[in-house]
Formats: sequence, C-alpha cells, structure tokens
Amino acid sequence: MSWYETTLQAAIPGAELVLLVLGLPILAFGLVKLLVLPLSLLFELRAARRRRAGAPTLLDEWPTVSIIVPAFNEATVIENCVRSIQLTKYDRYEVLLVDDGSTDNTVELMEGLAAADQRITVLHQANAGKGAALNLGMRHAAGEILMFVDADGIFSGNTVKRMLQGFADKRTGAVCGDDRPVNLNRIQTRMLAFISHVGTGMVRRALTMIGCLPIVSGNIGAFPRSVLEQIGPFREDTVGEDLELTWRVHRAGYRVVFAPRALVYAESPSTIGALWRQRVRWARGLLQTIGVHKGMIGNLRRGPFGAYLLFNTVTMVFLPLLQIILLLDLVLLLAVGRSPLGADVWGVLGWLGLLVTIVLTVFGLGINRAWRDLRHVWTLPLIPFYSVFTSLTMVAALIQEVRGKEARWNKLKRTGVISVSAPGSRAEISI
Repeated sequence: MSWYETTLQAAIPGAELVLLVLGLPILAFGLVKLLVLPLSLLFELRAARRRRAGAPTLLDEWPTVSIIVPAFNEATVIENCVRSIQLTKYDRYEVLLVDDGSTDNTVELMEGLAAADQRITVLHQANAGKGAALNLGMRHAAGEILMFVDADGIFSGNTVKRMLQGFADKRTGAVCGDDRPVNLNRIQTRMLAFISHVGTGMVRRALTMIGCLPIVSGNIGAFPRSVLEQIGPFREDTVGEDLELTWRVHRAGYRVVFAPRALVYAESPSTIGALWRQRVRWARGLLQTIGVHKGMIGNLRRGPFGAYLLFNTVTMVFLPLLQIILLLDLVLLLAVGRSPLGADVWGVLGWLGLLVTIVLTVFGLGINRAWRDLRHVWTLPLIPFYSVFTSLTMVAALIQEVRGKEARWNKLKRTGVISVSAPGSRAEISI
C-alpha cells in the first residue's frame, strides 16, 4: 500500500466522525425549517378570514403614496417600469425617478416620461450608490406612504392597492410585496422562478406569522413616512441597505409583514456570473447588517425577532460553511470506497429529501396560485447544485469582509426581457 493510500485509510475514522458531528446539526436545522408549511397555511387562513370579515386596512384611508425609483444606467428597463406604475388602479400617487449619475440615456428617457405626466418628478445626483439615491427621493417625497421599487420592476394593476392592504394596523411599520422573476428565457431564471414560491412566498408568510420577517425587499417595499422619520434614512455605507433598514423597523417595535398579492416582476440574474455577484453582495449585506445590529442577535428583550436572528445567523452564515466542509468530507469517504451510512440509508435520505422538496414546492405553487410555473418542474434536479452554490457565495463574502474588500453594488446588467403579461410591459415573449 502506497503512502497516499495509507494516509487516506488513516483519515477515514476522522472523516466519518466529521460527517456525524456536522451532519446532525444541519439535519436538525433543516427539520425546523419544515415549520414554514403549517405557518404559511395559517397565514393564508388568517388572511382569508380577514377578507371575509371586511377588516379595515390603510387602503380604506386612501393615503397619498410616493413611489421612489432609483436608477443608474437603466435605459433598457426604466420606461416599462414607469408605464406599469402609470396603469395602477390607485390614483393618489406620485413617482420620483432618481438618477444616480447615469452615463447612458436614462436621464433623457426619465425627462421624457416626466414631461408627459405631471405626477412624475426627476431628481439628479452624482453617482453615490443606491442608498444615497433612495434618501434623495425620500427627502423630496410628499406622500404619507413611501414605496421603494427597483427600476426593472413591472407592476400589476393592483400592486399599490395590495401593498396598502398590508397595513392592517398602526403597529405595522413596513410591508414587503412579492417579487417574482420576469425574464424566464434561461434555464437559470426558470429554476429561480420555480423555487421562489418556497424560498420567498412560503418563507415570508411563515416569518410574518411569528413576527420575524427580516427583510423588506428593495424590489418592492413600503413604509409609513412617520416610521422613516422616527428610525432614520437608509444607510449609505452598506450593500444591504434594505435589510439593515428592516432590522431598524423591528428594533423600533413595529411589525413587518408580507403582502403576497402585491406583485412586482423584476429581472433575475440570467448568467452564473451575475448570480454569483448578486448572491455574494446579498451575503455581504447580511454580514454588514449583523455587524451593525449584533446586539439584537439572540437578545430576548427584542422578543421573538431577537431569537430568530440567532437562528438566522446560524443557518445563513455558519451552516453554509459546515455544508461545504461536509461535502468535501463526503467526497473523501466516497473516494476510498466508503459509504458512511450505508447505501440503503443514503437511498432513503435521498428519496425522502426529494419527496419533501416536491411537497413544499407544490404547496408553494398552490398558495401563490402559480400552477403555470409547474412547467419549470424539470429544473428540480438543479436545486442541490444551487444550494452548494449559495453556500460558496457566503464563504466568498466572509473572505471579502475579513480582507476588507470594497463592497460594490455590482448592479445586474439588465436585459429588458419580459416573459409575463403585465400592464405597461412590452408584448409578452412566447417561451
């Protein structure tokens, strides 16, 4: 037996121990996540009961709404975004288009839209980043409710109304809508659309039920002006400004809720490189927000949200590292012909994991009334690879944070592809 083979054989007991020690917590936290199914079902039952009872919402008060759209080199998408807003079935609104030092013809397109509609205002600043652009829009907004939307967002006719219905009482400090992929012309974007019904739709419902929704998406979020005046503007020194602001809303004692029927369609990354840069940015935004609000994590004086932040930190930061180590460990064992749990056990676990994934996905499609997305079910085998991919992005983000690498926005390069029927969009692309 060669030195190499001897070394591998000697490493087997340690590798099997690592598999057991790391595998059990990953399995335990994974089982806890299954609670999203009953919690999201309770969310739907409660929402249906409120609708039947005609429970009052902020929509009944018909407040003024300021829709703030930051843009840097968004000539490809800005017109579709604004035209979809103009076709909203809610007329007490204004649109503030904030140019963040664009170098293409974004400004010209904005000015043309504003010249044709007095509800549209164009603001300008030298390139300073998304947070600064959002804050400029806030300073000039006149509405009682401030809504923030990315420049590639496509509204449905009822998006604004549904967002306002999310404000069910004065304790609600923020409402997050449901952002779904609009560019379903690639395998990757179809997979992202398919899994979003669980990863976004179900999870946000469940977290709303326990008062722990941690983020109002930058794609579609709304806040009362009074709340933002109390907690302050967006931070301009982080790439996770939407996440950090949401944690401040919780810190001030307000509720953050999900409005699943408030739809906005926006572009998802269509290449692996773009997806990598976006997910690394998201991971760095989380790490930076943890640094800012570390005193909230596990702090029971913050109620359920403090406890949830500890769980979230473990699952989003530490478990991805364990997953990568576990994967490498498993590869080592398989390389020497060892199946640590036995072929039958791995087979059972594999089929059980597939069954759970299918059940959750079908349920997510059902509560989102998105049965048409079953046409993307063939992307299901890609999900394990995507899981490893996202774990690697957290590893990369941690390395970049430790090294103090400059955090750049790395905004997606827009394609302008629209694969859904939505007011104000181009003609639907047949796919």
